[in-house]
Amino acid sequence: MYSYIQGFVTEIEPSAITLDRQGIGYLIYTPNPYAFEEGKEYKVYIYQQIKEDEHLLFGFKHKEEKDLFLKLISVKGLGPKMALPMLATGSITGIVDAIERENLLYLKKFPKIGDKVARQIVLDLKGKLGAISITEVITPSETEELIEVLKGLGYKEKEFKSIIPKINSELTIEEQVKEALKLLLK
Repeated sequence: MYSYIQGFVTEIEPSAITLDRQGIGYLIYTPNPYAFEEGKEYKVYIYQQIKEDEHLLFGFKHKEEKDLFLKLISVKGLGPKMALPMLATGSITGIVDAIERENLLYLKKFPKIGDKVARQIVLDLKGKLGAISITEVITPSETEELIEVLKGLGYKEKEFKSIIPKINSELTIEEQVKEALKLLLK
């Protein structure tokens, strides 16, 4: 089992990155591949899923993301391919807060998460996420986080560069993204 792999990002795809470590390219599925830059060195925290017919690596920029991912995939009916989009579109703080407050509406906004799975997440994880640091001090500034999310949605920097200053940085990241999308679709 791997804890992390440190290497250079050589390719970025919509759902994964390729991390080169001593001439071996590891294909790593990650919540937001566009948070990485090609040619830069990163320490990527890894979860390895071994099945009969496939071996997959899931990677995270921060240990807290990996910790939450591991908790999420421990929930009955919630696998890595459902947990990854949760981390891609939600913040660690938002997900943990929703679980602790039993906010099923927040949890159901994620792809493939219906009422049954949302209830199971709360049932299995409420009160068990204390070990996961909610401080998110490591995450980039709100503007940088907004840029990463927009890149993750497939927008090019030249498309959204002019609208960033128009968005109120005191809004939550979710509200900033909504505001940015409204401006981009005008």
